[in-house]
Amino acid sequence: MKRKTILSSETKKIFQDPKLKGKHIIMIAGRIFTARTGKEAVKIFNKVTKDYPGKEPTVTYIPKVESLILIICR
Repeated sequence: MKRKTILSSETKKIFQDPKLKGKHIIMIAGRIFTARTGKEAVKIFNKVTKDYPGKEPTVTYIPKVESLILIICR
């Protein structure tokens, strides 16, 4: 099953916000939560899934401009 994702203008603004670069982002029910570390993001994720039952969170990391992402293919 393929899932098609269409980014809203609000979501595009979030990805372009310089204050959010280098942070983990959890979006749920129209709210945005940020975390500096993966551990912190997991704690927030667990809390918001309990606080917003039936809602599906979106979780992502917005890299800093100077970040290098390596992909290893085997």
